[in-house]
Amino acid sequence: MGRPDRERARSESQAHRPIDARRRPGGPCASPLQDDDDERSRSARGANLLNRRFTAEAPNQRWVGDTSEFLVGGSAKIYVAAILDLFSRYVVGWAVSAVNDRHLTIRALAMAITHRCPEAGLLHHSDQGCTYASEDYQRWLAAHGIACSMSRRGNCYDNAVMESFFSTVKFELGERYESYADAKMQLFDYIETFYNQRRRHSTNGQISPAAFERRATEAA
Repeated sequence: MGRPDRERARSESQAHRPIDARRRPGGPCASPLQDDDDERSRSARGANLLNRRFTAEAPNQRWVGDTSEFLVGGSAKIYVAAILDLFSRYVVGWAVSAVNDRHLTIRALAMAITHRCPEAGLLHHSDQGCTYASEDYQRWLAAHGIACSMSRRGNCYDNAVMESFFSTVKFELGERYESYADAKMQLFDYIETFYNQRRRHSTNGQISPAAFERRATEAA
């Protein structure tokens, strides 16, 4: 499927499909570095501090993150890690890689921190996957004063917003690409140009994440 027609994007109620049962909470960690990641996953996994409170009163209070796989060519895969701000549903950080390891999720986190410069006390929620429970990822959170929250094991609804986000991407954009370059180009265009800047959300009163944040800033 090519780039979506931005002007005729389906409404959020149509696009947010039921959670895909094939996407197990925690996600696959099958990669050449899996054993290495497991070695770094010894730190205690965070409690479910978010507790399905999928709203925030201001930006940079609650972030949610997850990783999903997309198909490239006949049988190859590409992995996308993303972080959303629950205040506006703005994608504050994302990254793509042919390998689903801690380096992928750290790149998405680094982008979010660089772009948003959150103050200490931000809550970051994810599943208990090894890429998020790794010592390296946890060290990044701790270094920036970010509290760690994690879904209960086997409960994808504890991170329903991220599950819904990736379902939306695959429904509106597609989940198979001709090449890695094609996947990166289309994902960039969808996330940065369309999803953040133009796509309307019912939780935002039918305006885009960027417009919702601008309105909040003007009203402050």
